[in-house]
Amino acid sequence: MSTRHTACALTLLAVTASDSSLSAEQPRPSIVPIHAMTQHAEVLHGDPKAVGQAFVIRIRELPGGVIPPHRHPVDEHITVVQGTLYFGVGEKFESAAMQELKTGGYAFIPKGTTMFGYTPEAAIVQVHGIGPFHIQWRAGSQWRDRLRTLDDADAAKTFRFRKGEGVIAGRGKGRILQGYDSGEFIGYDIEGADGTLFMAEEKDLRRVEASAR
Repeated sequence: MSTRHTACALTLLAVTASDSSLSAEQPRPSIVPIHAMTQHAEVLHGDPKAVGQAFVIRIRELPGGVIPPHRHPVDEHITVVQGTLYFGVGEKFESAAMQELKTGGYAFIPKGTTMFGYTPEAAIVQVHGIGPFHIQWRAGSQWRDRLRTLDDADAAKTFRFRKGEGVIAGRGKGRILQGYDSGEFIGYDIEGADGTLFMAEEKDLRRVEASAR
């Protein structure tokens, strides 16, 4: 977005905030330009957990990110606002079943549909729908309501690596920031030697030997 457009957006926000004709009960207009995200997800509008309430969220997908098979109890509208998402539906994670969704691409996924995806490079995906929004991760014949992570007390039973550990991936050396287990995929957030972030599956990682650090 240009400086001129940014200034216009800020002006509109200032006018909106000072308009006393908008009651506390009414939704307020908001303008949210695309920007670099520092968290995996951010809420732009509404409360995704609220029943019957419209919501909009943005999700940051890291380079090399695998989106394991999962489903939602509500219809999902997906728009790629930055980068490219490879996206598919079906009960099995299949690269051949994915379709390329470039910036501006849109997908409608009915509630209960199993979906999966992959982002070879960084992407930002915007999701909107009517709450309550929730994710269920497929784990074989069962479904999980949350991902297991390296923060779990019994993480060592699931993960080969731990936070801060040096690893070598296809994208180079880095250190583990976080790990995720969906029940079918185990992956890690990794900070590369140059400070960039990416993801990798556990099967594609090996430890950095102490003498090579």
